[in-house]
Amino acid sequence: MNDDHEPLSARIPADVEQPDKIMYGLTARQLVILGATALITALVFVIISPLLPVAVTAGVCFPVLTAGASMALARRDGMGLDRFALAAIDHLRRRRTLIAAPEAIPEAPAWCKVRGRLPGAMRFPVRAVRQDGVMDLGKEGTAALVRAGTISFGLRTSAEQAALVGFFGRWLNSLEAPVQILIRARPVDLSDLASRVAEAAPDLPHPALQRAAEDHAAYLDEVGDSRTLLVRDVFIVVRDQPAPGSGRRERAREASAAIVARRAAEAVRTLSGFGVTAEFLNADACVQVLSDAFSPGHERPAPPADLDEPITAHTTEGASA
Repeated sequence: MNDDHEPLSARIPADVEQPDKIMYGLTARQLVILGATALITALVFVIISPLLPVAVTAGVCFPVLTAGASMALARRDGMGLDRFALAAIDHLRRRRTLIAAPEAIPEAPAWCKVRGRLPGAMRFPVRAVRQDGVMDLGKEGTAALVRAGTISFGLRTSAEQAALVGFFGRWLNSLEAPVQILIRARPVDLSDLASRVAEAAPDLPHPALQRAAEDHAAYLDEVGDSRTLLVRDVFIVVRDQPAPGSGRRERAREASAAIVARRAAEAVRTLSGFGVTAEFLNADACVQVLSDAFSPGHERPAPPADLDEPITAHTTEGASA
């Protein structure tokens, strides 16, 4: 095999949101935390050292110093431990039970004794989904979903792999706004596919094809019953957040939606250029993805009827609509 090919590497943009290193490879936030920790430790040492032995004083100061250093230097899930602790405290303070309430939930009257805490109002980040598939996030701007396929990277030659990496790197370099790549795994049920194959088997023109279809349907049933099957969905979320003071709210929202739609279309064209199937999700597909994220495996309720659309009901035996 010829190994004279380009290396599998490409230049990608630096993380512009990464905080700058001020001194000794530490950020300003880390320096402030370490400085405050050193000051508190020194004050504790000065106060209790005349009263306690040196070993006891060191034992009291050591946990304070360790906690401050951990807050400044340790990381969890890509987040500083201090911010992780603040997020945990905020999570514990939030109400566990949330209900759909457009307005704030009023407090219980003084004469009513409530055990526990009242439920909180659910604040869904997506305010509305436009017909073109652009999601309105309120003050956070707009967003759009692009469903992308996958390619068999391991089956490509070294030159093809290098070309794909270069294409992907150039796409990353062309981005002018934050983009999220989301990979979601969800269970898949093969029973419907197996039933359709079994029902279509008698209509095949040759007995051998019928037996092959029946065997394939039995294989699908066996695979579905013997293990948990997962299918992976790849989504690309493009966003735009208008700058403060960018004009009227409606006009800024329309401009932001147009920008997001253009970026989504550009992502589809770019990904299609190196063999990745992609599509810009419309309103129905976008709502379906959001519904699956909240209630995996459950059917989405029927949309409300239009003003001029007749409303019908399914009838059951012994009952009428």
